[in-house]
Formats: sequence, structure tokens, C-alpha cells
Amino acid sequence: NAAAALALGMTPGDIAISIGTSGVVSAVAPTRTADGSGAINGFADATGNALMLAVTLNAARVLDAARAVLDVDVHELADLALAAPPGADGLVLVPYLEGERTPNRPDATGTLHGVRLATSTREHLARAYVEGMLCGLADGLDALRAQGVPIERVMLIGGAAQSPAVQQVATQVFGLAIGVPEPGEYVADGAARQAAWVLAAATSPDLAAPAWSTTVATTLDADPHPVVREQYAAVRDLT
Repeated sequence: NAAAALALGMTPGDIAISIGTSGVVSAVAPTRTADGSGAINGFADATGNALMLAVTLNAARVLDAARAVLDVDVHELADLALAAPPGADGLVLVPYLEGERTPNRPDATGTLHGVRLATSTREHLARAYVEGMLCGLADGLDALRAQGVPIERVMLIGGAAQSPAVQQVATQVFGLAIGVPEPGEYVADGAARQAAWVLAAATSPDLAAPAWSTTVATTLDADPHPVVREQYAAVRDLT
């Protein structure tokens, strides 16, 4: 995660939301925060700042589960999800499909709420899976916000970030404008940049961190739909 932050050129105010095997909401901050709840993990980044992380176990694999249930490919899943309205008419997935790390619920299981005749469609189910996964990440974003971490720019990365459904629903769930950088191997790029910096510093010991940045290929406007998170919050803690 520190290498990815370096590759993205993250500075205080930047948030990266990575949707891969796990989900990571990361922020670079000038000072480390202390979160007694354990929702936020504090590390060092590669430039002298703090790197704050909220991590979920259930991210892109939630979409894999949806594809298996519906017997569709990634493109068909996106089409189905976007055919249902925001909030899926009350169908809500709490996506603890393999337990959960944030919140700390290792023995939790996934639950589907709001099943009615009207919501028993492939479109509603696809939408609920996408929204549930993103709501879990939005909780991580809220945990950073609660610690006073500045949020000025949000970037969406990882394999699942290329899904049109994930991109569109993310603007609705997070209620923020989102930038989607060009697909890339950001961890490897960050490691290469760090190595280059070390080599350069060998001859110039006082060399400051180079001003690296990344190209945002797509910028998505905020499209908040509070109902999505309100429904999720109402059932998230039910057992």
C-alpha cells in the first residue's frame, strides 16, 4: 500500500480506494492518528508521511460471488446492476462473505435483506452485491473522516475499479467526485520509484522526494443517493 501511494503521487488530502481481492481505503496524512477501535491501521508511507488504512476482506470477490450466483461475466453483471435503481428497491447485501476485518467480525456471514417478489430479480440482486461491497468501503472512508483525515481527492483503483457499474455506483454511495487513474501495476511502479529515489540519494543525500504524479483517465461527478447507505446502516449490525 505504501508503494501504491508513492506510485499514485498521493499527498495529504488524497484518498485511494483499491478494490482487489481485499478492499483498501488509504490516505496520506502529515501525522499519524490513533484509532482505539482498530478500524484504522496506521503505517508509514514511503515519503515521511503517515499512511492510514481501512481494510475489508470482502471486495472484488463479492462481485465474483455475484457472477457465480447469476451465471454471468463481468460485463453482464455490470449491465444487470445498472438496470436496477439506486438502493435496489430495498434489497441490501451485507457482504461479510468471508467474515470481515473492518469491522472486526471474523465469524460473520453475509446476509441479504429486503427480499420481496418485486426485488427477486437478477437486476436487483446484481445491484445489491455492488452496493453492499461499496458500502463496506464507504464505512472505511467514514472511519478516516472521523479521525480528522482530510479528504480532498478520491481515486478508485484495482481490478474491479474498471467496472462501469462499480464506477457509477461509487459516486452514489460515496457521494463524492471520483477519479479513475489509468489501469496499472501501482505497487510495482511505486517500488521502482522508491528504488530510483534511493539510487539518486546515494549521490545527493539531501534529495527531497520527487514530485511524482499519476494520470487520471476518467473523472466522475458526485451523484449522492443517501438511501443506499441509510438502508445498509439499518441492517449492517443485525445478527
